[in-house]
Amino acid sequence: QVRFVESGGGLVQTGGSLRLSCAASGSISSANVMAWYRQAPGKQRELVASMTSSGSTNYAGSVKGRFTISRENDKNAVWLQMNNLKPEDTAVYYCYVWQLRGTSWGQGTQVTVSS
Repeated sequence: QVRFVESGGGLVQTGGSLRLSCAASGSISSANVMAWYRQAPGKQRELVASMTSSGSTNYAGSVKGRFTISRENDKNAVWLQMNNLKPEDTAVYYCYVWQLRGTSWGQGTQVTVSS
């Protein structure tokens, strides 16, 4: 079982920045992928950014150049630095871990960008 502690969401104006944090604990193997997903009202959950334990990253096209994912393997922690936020970034952001034994989701943190 994997447990998550997420933080960093909130309300910000267009053009502002937020930094999301996620610390995972429990049954986590050394080889894994940590990621951030988001889900806006009435929309499907979508991948925002992911990072493997070896450092490879992947970003949604809509956030490239604005968001940066980073992680610390020893702590099973992952961060999402979000700059130049737009109203369309408003969503609940979820921390996610993939490993061979399965996937796990955090509880989510709300990000609201006002215009």
